[in-house]
Amino acid sequence: MERILEPEVMDTREEAEAYDAMDHSTVNAAFVDRVVELGANEGHFLDLGTGPAQIPIFLAQRCPKIRITGIDLSANMLALGEQHVAEAGLADRIALEHVDAKALPHPNQSFDGVISNSIIHHIPNPMGAFREISRVIRPGGLIFIRDLMRPETPEAAQALVNLYAADDTPYQKKLFYDSFLAALTLLEVEEMLAQTNLTDVVVVQSSDRHWSIERSIK
Repeated sequence: MERILEPEVMDTREEAEAYDAMDHSTVNAAFVDRVVELGANEGHFLDLGTGPAQIPIFLAQRCPKIRITGIDLSANMLALGEQHVAEAGLADRIALEHVDAKALPHPNQSFDGVISNSIIHHIPNPMGAFREISRVIRPGGLIFIRDLMRPETPEAAQALVNLYAADDTPYQKKLFYDSFLAALTLLEVEEMLAQTNLTDVVVVQSSDRHWSIERSIK
């Protein structure tokens, strides 16, 4: 199945609120568990496509010595994130920025870890984001990038939506389905990373619907 792009920015209030209302808690907890398994403990981490800041909050609660900068192109997502961060009492350790993952303003090698959950499929040409990740991560820094994996057929994508979003609204199901069609395959991820200096990362299929790029902290 060919990749079918979806809008790069979920920037309407309806989209942001629909995404925020979906129950990501189990998936987000598993994401943070893996970040900790890869050695996260302290330092400054960057979260690409932070959305409503659910993962930075989970990570900051798990690791009190970590600071997180979360970036996103959606102003409405960031507005929700600011509310959640304030409610969690974590504004001193989580900073949110309206920034493009393909053109980060941060200095070279300025982060101890780079994480991202489900942003790559929103980017028409993810090479720019992969190059920026390789630029801003310090040598030996932790990397954990996870996203949906494009199924072979539309029918397979719909089956995954039926399995994992059965209780969601029709609009939320459509967002999920469109994301599968816009996602990359494992091979496409590997081919892109081969064009960067991230030669020591591991690319794996991490679930029936996700791929992950991983590197333990050194």
